[in-house]
Amino acid sequence: MSAAEKAKNLGKRVIGYEDDVPPAIDTVDWIKESIGNPWQSAVGYATSLFPILSWLPRYNLGWFYGDVVAGLTVGMVLVPQGMSYAQIATLSPEYGLYSSFVGVLIYCIFATSKDVSIGPVAVMSLTVAQIIREVDAAAPGQFSGPQVGNTLSFICGFIVLAIGMLRLGWLIEFIPAPAVAGFMTGSAISIATSQLPGLFGLSGFDTRAETFRVIIESLKHLPKTKVDAAFGLPALVFLYAVRFGCEKLSKRWPRYSRIIFFISVLRNAFVILVLTIASWLYTRSHLGPDQDASLSPIKILGEVPRGFQQLGRPEIDPELLKVIAGQLPVATIILLLEHVAIAKSFGRINGYKINPNQELIAIGVTNTVGSCFGAYPATGSFSRSALTAKCGVRTPASGLASALVVLVALYGLTPAFFWIPSAALSAVIIHAVADLVTPPAQVYQYWRISPVEFVIWVAAVLCTIFATIEDGIYVAICASLAFLLIRVAHPRGKFLGKVNLKSDSSAENRDAYVPLTDDGVKNPAVDVSPPAPGVIVYRFEESYLYPNQHVFNSALVDRVHETTRRGKDMSNVSYADRPWNDPGPKSGTAREDDEKLPLLYAVVLDFSPISHVDTTAVQTLIDTRAEIERWADRPVEFHFATITSPWVRRALIAGGFGFSRDGAQVPHEIAPVVPYRDSEARTDSMSSDTKDDLESGNKDSKTVADVTEVPISSSGASSVSSNYETIMRSDTPFFHVDLTAAIRAAERSAERAREDGTVML
Repeated sequence: MSAAEKAKNLGKRVIGYEDDVPPAIDTVDWIKESIGNPWQSAVGYATSLFPILSWLPRYNLGWFYGDVVAGLTVGMVLVPQGMSYAQIATLSPEYGLYSSFVGVLIYCIFATSKDVSIGPVAVMSLTVAQIIREVDAAAPGQFSGPQVGNTLSFICGFIVLAIGMLRLGWLIEFIPAPAVAGFMTGSAISIATSQLPGLFGLSGFDTRAETFRVIIESLKHLPKTKVDAAFGLPALVFLYAVRFGCEKLSKRWPRYSRIIFFISVLRNAFVILVLTIASWLYTRSHLGPDQDASLSPIKILGEVPRGFQQLGRPEIDPELLKVIAGQLPVATIILLLEHVAIAKSFGRINGYKINPNQELIAIGVTNTVGSCFGAYPATGSFSRSALTAKCGVRTPASGLASALVVLVALYGLTPAFFWIPSAALSAVIIHAVADLVTPPAQVYQYWRISPVEFVIWVAAVLCTIFATIEDGIYVAICASLAFLLIRVAHPRGKFLGKVNLKSDSSAENRDAYVPLTDDGVKNPAVDVSPPAPGVIVYRFEESYLYPNQHVFNSALVDRVHETTRRGKDMSNVSYADRPWNDPGPKSGTAREDDEKLPLLYAVVLDFSPISHVDTTAVQTLIDTRAEIERWADRPVEFHFATITSPWVRRALIAGGFGFSRDGAQVPHEIAPVVPYRDSEARTDSMSSDTKDDLESGNKDSKTVADVTEVPISSSGASSVSSNYETIMRSDTPFFHVDLTAAIRAAERSAERAREDGTVML
């Protein structure tokens, strides 16, 4: 092989590229690229499981100060919230503290986010309450609430851990942000509504029913409001007054904003402390010598066991697993979805990148280990994570300080918890979950950006309010996937025309190709010129796959029928000789209108948006070419512009595109569903050059090669006769570097055909 042939086979070095342009990709190349070095991959995987190893050796006193301040602050918020959320889950307050302790303690080892705070959250707590309720209905008195919560923590944690270990975190990306915001908003409204009876001391109806029913029943029972409202309503008003007041003060006196911020943060702990003292003063004379909490004139928390009472191996009952099996998907989805969404949000705000798979591992380990402490499922909390970030946290180690606060509360403050009024905890819950409601400005942005996602958000909210959280999240996910499939199956495509651009600062002109019809993007006053007669330019705005291949075929064939005339005059053909599905004009009818239309010579396809094609799509493209050539009654050139994927190039070559003008020279079926007996004969009729090697190219087709040329390096120039070479590979002259080159090549071919008065062979 000569030096020139060798250079041509390997590709030419062009300016701007340091390496030789690679040849056509092979399956072996893909396997090597995917697997890489197995040993390095195994070591990298093992070390990635413990992100703490990357930052712990560099830990310093500056980081320590920020972590301690943030951890202690979050811990003082976590204790009342943990007990409050345990009430939402219909569990005793200590279970909320168990979940809080394990969450902040374990997470720092596996975390890739410094801001996220793990522990009980409102949405997960409400889900646990609904599952406990369904278990009681299915097996009355057989399983306790703590047992159900503990089993959920272990099983869901194990499932999430497996998803993270298998690196399947990309599945979460199928659920868009508006869907998450929708069910979070609906859940927040449901949780706040469920706390209204506790806030006013109402009873006598089901507070766990659908949200709209709880609202109706609460309004009906308002005349029966008890003394509890004297503790709950002032607490709620105080929380909001301190919050908004501190926001105003920090803007007025920014130099004291740090102090004002910590005053605002401690409002939960302060209101619980004050109302606990008030409750003790008000109720201590009513409880008798035995301190019976049921005798209290207001509902108080009651006895909270000291320390960890549930340490040990979790007891997983197979019968309980059968009962809760149907609820595991929604519980698992809430665990991973809420946490990853929060971690991504704070990573984006604070300038670092999280690893979704590693975050799932962290959640999985936290809940699996938490089941040994008697905890119920825990995940990332939006409000506490926001607080952690605002406190200036430096590393995930802040969770250790928060765990210390929870530990002190469990072993030293449980006697004081006895007197906490339940109405005050209801006020804390309502105040916390209100931040989960999507603000109107954000909802309006959904409408402006994507009305479809706005519909998903509304559907998720309504289903959560009028049904259950389970229904809301399933509706949000299913609607998102349905719209995704619809978008893939019904993509948009545009037929393009030319606009000549002129610059005031230079005499250089260039052509731009934009949609022929008004698309709402370009200036409607701009006149778009169609391509040369006999040339059609089409851009398909989606990957070319089996769900949408019919759209491509229909659009292109219909356009050919509308804008070009038939190559064969059917007006003189008898009905007996015409296809049943293509009658053509009536016999003897004049074709004056058709004579005004040009003959079709070339089709240019802009493949810049297409990153993937499959077998069905390539087969459809072959069928499209055959159908168009039957209409034109001649070979039609198919030019392809801006093919960015080597696998797309390989697939098109396998379908006979890129190197041949004549569609009759390649197989008409590359993957027949029903093999025909004459397939071998049809293959044998191919030209010898094509049959020998489908990727070798047609050597005589170089006349239409991309004329865009660039200088090659001295090493390449020494092996060829010229210092210039085409950018694209010379064995596929119908693949072009950009749309301009493709259209120019197609127009030149059409012009030559019109001048010669011959068809292209």
